[in-house]
Amino acid sequence: MPAEVSHPLFARLAAFIAAREGPVEEDRRRDTLAGLSGRVIEIGSGSGPNFRHYPDPVRELVAVEPEAHLRARAAEAARDSGRPIRVVDAVADRLPFEDGAFDAAVAVLVLCSAPSQPAALAELHRVVRPGGELRFYEHVVGTSTRLALLQRVVAPGLAKVFGGCRADRDTGRAIEAAGFKIERCRRFLIRSINEAPAAPRILGAARRV
Repeated sequence: MPAEVSHPLFARLAAFIAAREGPVEEDRRRDTLAGLSGRVIEIGSGSGPNFRHYPDPVRELVAVEPEAHLRARAAEAARDSGRPIRVVDAVADRLPFEDGAFDAAVAVLVLCSAPSQPAALAELHRVVRPGGELRFYEHVVGTSTRLALLQRVVAPGLAKVFGGCRADRDTGRAIEAAGFKIERCRRFLIRSINEAPAAPRILGAARRV
């Protein structure tokens, strides 16, 4: 059954920001996707800013996006890409696919917004074949006490504006708790917003075990 998700203000803001990303952010997206092949699922694809960065060995990309405005933008980006991309109306914690249907899953700046992060990760673990990969680039809680406290204080208010985004989650730990083994993970701060709640990020890959 199609998801009913509507964040029209956030959707337009997210699409606006994605369309104006600089080369550093483009490189991060490219690094997240490098080396992927086969059949891939991307949850929370937004307006499709990752589509042009998928490597050619990806024979099919299924892009899941529950928000109607973003999904329409993603469908347009998929058509323009010339790549084998199918945009699907669904939510991350109820994926309409069989067990082990994908060689890899991709989560880019979306696990922060999942209403239930454990449920979304459990679904990704289910639909990725044993030995497959989860590629991630995500907001996470900061390592400094000061920044982590700030994130937790402002998280409820920011979530209302930014489509449910909670930048105070320990997403790396949640990935491993879901049954993935992190094989590489780079932690860093976005320098332009060094002390802002959205500054801490992780980027890496985990194996489905």
